Amino acid sequence: MKTISSTVKQFIPTSLEEMDDVKLLNRVDTKFVCSISKLTEILKDLSEFYKVLEIKDQRIMSYRTKYYDTSDFKMFYEHQNGKLNRYKVREREYINSDLNFLEIKFKNNKSRTLKFRIMRPNNFNRFSNDEIDFLDYKLPFCSEELEVKLHNTFRRITLCNHAERITIDFKLKFEDDNGSKSVLPFLAIIEVKQDIYSVNSDVIKILKKHGVRSNSFSKYCIGTTLVYPQLKSNRLKSKMLLINKISA
Repeated sequence: MKTISSTVKQFIPTSLEEMDDVKLLNRVDTKFVCSISKLTEILKDLSEFYKVLEIKDQRIMSYRTKYYDTSDFKMFYEHQNGKLNRYKVREREYINSDLNFLEIKFKNNKSRTLKFRIMRPNNFNRFSNDEIDFLDYKLPFCSEELEVKLHNTFRRITLCNHAERITIDFKLKFEDDNGSKSVLPFLAIIEVKQDIYSVNSDVIKILKKHGVRSNSFSKYCIGTTLVYPQLKSNRLKSKMLLINKISA
């Protein structure tokens, strides 16, 4: 962790305000999974091409996420089965910037990700009337069906240039409301967010150089599989084998 922290200091910093031009709320997401042991060398190469988000002198941020689903895990199964025009509902707390959002992510049938969000108070357990209206308008099912299914914490490094955002998540922890826990301390999830996918992207080239290939990875689906082992998750078997291989 100290090596990662010192490497991140090599980047030119940027602020949330400066990143506003690269919000990419309608985008193409490409994910990569690798061992955290590779991060330092990958970051060294990326520092030539990208700036790092800095908030209150911090460049490695803490995030806390609360995922919602229906009682029968409808969104989990739709994602696991590869259904397009699918949804994910979460409350995400951006701890370092003291922001909290209720967010809906929509993956359409053209494999583009659209994100909608509204701010909400911290530590507020019930949906407000405005939040209910937001959920009922954007979702194909009623907000009353939603239950908290998974809690997730992680650390994140956010990089950007004029056209891309890159998030690097690690120190993943998952927990349900009954205290069932799982941690993946050896794993790093790199997500490249672009308006249009480009193989000529510097980050894509650098990841290929380090032998890291694209691999879809949902923190919600993997976390749910880990803390709810009774759920059917055959379609995620290859992801679990990859996790086990990286951890070996």
